[in-house]
Amino acid sequence: MSVTSRYRDAWEGFWRDAPEEPGSVIWDAEPALAAERHLALFRPHLLDPALPVVDLGCGNGTQTRFLAERFPLVLGVDLSAAALDLARRCDPAGRAAYTRLDATDAGAVRALYERLGDANVYVRGVIHQSEPADRPRVAEAIAALLGVRGRAFVVELSEAAKGVLTGLGGGPGGPPPKLRPVFSHGLAPAEVADAAFPELFRAAGLAVLASGELPLTTTESGPDGARIDLPAHWLVVGPAGSAA
Repeated sequence: MSVTSRYRDAWEGFWRDAPEEPGSVIWDAEPALAAERHLALFRPHLLDPALPVVDLGCGNGTQTRFLAERFPLVLGVDLSAAALDLARRCDPAGRAAYTRLDATDAGAVRALYERLGDANVYVRGVIHQSEPADRPRVAEAIAALLGVRGRAFVVELSEAAKGVLTGLGGGPGGPPPKLRPVFSHGLAPAEVADAAFPELFRAAGLAVLASGELPLTTTESGPDGARIDLPAHWLVVGPAGSAA
């Protein structure tokens, strides 16, 4: 099974229209406020730092390029071909590799695992942007890519983020400029219940090795000029039976 054509087309349209300038997309935070913070939480749990790293839902590759400077092999994967084209243009030195992947397509995920072997996986803000019916399959894809030795770091918006996003979208001027394209392309974020977040991964045969809260930084500012940070939580997961 794969994602619906409507969902795939929505992401293609979003990334075709996205400007190339750094920080022009709402979640395109500089790595010092995103992957660098996450890596400090993730690295102590890596069983094998030499494994390939898969940035699942890499978008334009900002975090992928950061990771590629710190691990031997980093692969950015995304559903959208337009996103990957942008990621490659933003990475003229070819620090990372990029390939298209529908994480709900079990056959495609198996083929990627056969190509890479066990991998460590980085996932930032993908679950809430997935169709609810697809979320278990995304978790299963992560489990498949980890194999035996891999670990995954997953950071996701918490329930409290819904109120923040609703408030931004319902202001007198409508959504702020960087949030507007998300809504106009039919990609309005959906709520993921806090209790359901870890259960998605347990149901996929993964163990939660560590967890916590850390805001998901955006590139948008509120009316007061302060950067908008969305409430979020994170997990490190590994195959069931893993030791932290």
